[in-house]
Amino acid sequence: MAVLSNLLVVLFIQATLGDVYLHIPRGSNNRLNEQSANRQNANRMFDSQNNNRGGYNVGDLTQNPAGNNANLQYQMGYFMSSDAASSYLDVEWTNQHGCGGSEDSDPHKQNCNLVLQFMCQNEILLPTENDDKIVPGTNTATQNYQATNNQNENLATKENRKRNNLQANRGLNEPWEWYDKCNTRERNMGLFTADQVLKNNNGQGVSAATNTRQNPNGNRYGYECPEERDYFPYWHPTPWVDIAVLTDNTSMCDYYKENSFNSRAYGECVEFYPGTNIRRHASPHNNPEDCLAEAGNQWIDFYNYIDKDATATNQNACEQKSTPQMTYKWAVPFDPYDNIRTIQEECLILPPPIDCQQAPWSRSNHLGNGRGGTANTYRWDLPYFPSNLEKRCVFRMRYNISTDDYDPWTTDASANKDLQAGVVSPVQQNPYVNIGADITPFRLAINTAQFGRTFQDRSHPFRMMPRPAAAQAQTIHNINVRGKRGNIVQVYPAVEYDFAPTNLEINDGDLVHFQWTGSNTHNNNNPGGDGQTGDAGEGQGGTDRSNIVEIADLSENFPVPYAQSTLWGNTTIVWSSYALTGNAALTTEDLAVNMASSGYFLCMLTNRCGANSVQAKAAVNNLLNNAPASFAGHLMKVNPGTYHYACSRNNNFSNRSQKGTLKVKASK
Repeated sequence: MAVLSNLLVVLFIQATLGDVYLHIPRGSNNRLNEQSANRQNANRMFDSQNNNRGGYNVGDLTQNPAGNNANLQYQMGYFMSSDAASSYLDVEWTNQHGCGGSEDSDPHKQNCNLVLQFMCQNEILLPTENDDKIVPGTNTATQNYQATNNQNENLATKENRKRNNLQANRGLNEPWEWYDKCNTRERNMGLFTADQVLKNNNGQGVSAATNTRQNPNGNRYGYECPEERDYFPYWHPTPWVDIAVLTDNTSMCDYYKENSFNSRAYGECVEFYPGTNIRRHASPHNNPEDCLAEAGNQWIDFYNYIDKDATATNQNACEQKSTPQMTYKWAVPFDPYDNIRTIQEECLILPPPIDCQQAPWSRSNHLGNGRGGTANTYRWDLPYFPSNLEKRCVFRMRYNISTDDYDPWTTDASANKDLQAGVVSPVQQNPYVNIGADITPFRLAINTAQFGRTFQDRSHPFRMMPRPAAAQAQTIHNINVRGKRGNIVQVYPAVEYDFAPTNLEINDGDLVHFQWTGSNTHNNNNPGGDGQTGDAGEGQGGTDRSNIVEIADLSENFPVPYAQSTLWGNTTIVWSSYALTGNAALTTEDLAVNMASSGYFLCMLTNRCGANSVQAKAAVNNLLNNAPASFAGHLMKVNPGTYHYACSRNNNFSNRSQKGTLKVKASK
C-alpha cells in the first residue's frame, strides 16, 4: 500500500471554539427556517464546528414563511462578470479566534488561513440531473446515506442506492456521489493524526477518507467529504472552485497558486463496470501504485473548470482561444455528478488563478470588526461564464487555525502515537506539564482532535445571472443587507441589520445592484443555547424587512421628501426585476416608491403596473409588515455625487443604525 504524505498539503488545524460566520453572502451555519435561536441540525449540510446559535435562515420570497413550498424561498441573484468588466460582491464575515498580521513583522496568537470557494451548476438542468440540484431544502433533516455492501456492485444497484438515499425535501450541496466516493476511498495514511484513534473499517476493509483527526469517528455532515474539508489544497479533484486564500504567511502564496485545483490537474483512480467502458464513480485506491496494480484500472488526471466550449472539438481549436484573462484547456473534466461516464477530453475553460493575500487582522476571542473599525471583507470578482447560462451556486469559507507547538508542514504520520514503536506524539490529549519548583504538575487544555482546526460557513444557494445587454461593459457593484431580527445580544453571533457595504465609493459609469433577502421566521425562540432568546425590533415578530429612503446626512434620521431628494432624480435604471405594463420604464417617482415599500408597490399609477400600483393596491403597512421579506431590486446607474439612505423600519436611534452612503466619483 502506497502512502500519501501530508508534506503535499497544508493542514487546517484547530483549537477549542473558533467559529466563522458569513454575513455577506448570508451564512446558513446549517440553519434552514428555524424559529428557534439554535439551529435544529448541525449535521444538515456540512460540518461548521460553529456555535448552534449562528447563521441566518433561508430567504422568503413574500411576506409569509415559505414553509414546505420551495418555490416561495428566495435566492439572491448576482450578475456575473463579463469579458469586458467585473462584477463585485464584498464578502463579509467574523471569525472568533483572530487572524491576520504578518507572521514575521506583526505576529498573532495563532497561525491562520481563510479559504474562499464556490461551487456552481446550471440553473436549468437536464432531466437526468435534477436529483443533484443544489437546494436549501424545506426539511431540516440530513440526507440519507447507505454504504454499499458489495464493492463490485453494478451501475443499476448504485443508481438504486442513490435514489433510495436522496430525499427531495432535504438540503443538498455536494452530490451523493461525492460522499460515496469519499466513503469508498482509503484516507491519506501519511497524515499526522497525533494520538487520535481513527475508525479503521468502512465495511470494505478500508479506513476511509471520511475519517480524519478532526473527525476520527467518521461522522457524516450532509454529503461533505471530511478529508477534503480539513485539508487544503486537496490532493484529489474536488467540486469546489478556489477564489482566494487569505493567510498570515504570504510566503506560501506561490505554493497555493501552484497547487490550487484551479491551476493544475489532480488524479484519481478510475475503475470500470465489467465488460464496459462505463466508469465507476468511486474506487478504494488513493494513489497510482495501488490503482494500477489491479488490471483494467486507470489513473486519470482531471481538471477543474467553470465552463465548457462545445464548439472546439480538438486540442488546437480549443487552446488557441486562450486569452490573457482566460485559459482554454483540452483535458478531462472532473464531474462530481457522475454524468460523464466515459473518459473523454473536452474543451474546458479553467477558473482564474486563486488569489492569495495577507489575511485581514481580527482580534482573538472576539467576533467583531477588524483593526479599522469596520467589518473584515474580501472583494470577490465574480466569475465570467462564457456560455452565458444562468448558474445556481453556493459559497463557502473555511477558517483554519494552528499553533507552533509542532510544524504542520513537516509533521506527518511518522510522528503519530505508537508506544510499541517508541513514538510519542508531539502533542497529546490534556497533558500534564511540570514547570519545576517541586509543585504539582499543571494540566493543559489540549484536544488533539482540535489542535489545528477547520471551521466553516456556507451560504444558502444563490444565482449568478447573465448580464442584460445594456450592462455588458460596465463594472457592477452589489449593495445588500446583513443581519437579522433581534437586538445585539439576541442575534449573536449573527449581527443586527445594516447595509453592506455600508459605505461604497464607485466611479462614474459604474452600476449598482440594490438587493436584499430576509426571513419571516427569525423569531429567536427557545432553545436558545448559551445566549438570550427574543426578537426585539420593529414590526411583526420574527420578520426581516428592509427598505431604502433617502436622508440628507448620516447624522440625520428623518427621510427627505421625494421633492427634495437627489438620489432618484440622478438615477437611470439599466435593468429591473419588475416588469411594467407594456414594458414601460420606471419613472423616478416609481423607483422611489418601489424601494421605499420594499417592492410592495411597483409604481404609482394603475395604467403602468395595474393592481400593484399605489393607486390600486391597499396601503403598505407603515412598518412594512405586509411587504415582501426579500427584494430583487434594480441595476442602476447613478450620476456623480454623494447620497445617503436609511431603512425606515430598522433604523432606531440609540438601538441600531441601518444607514448607508453611496459616493459616485466624477470622471476627470
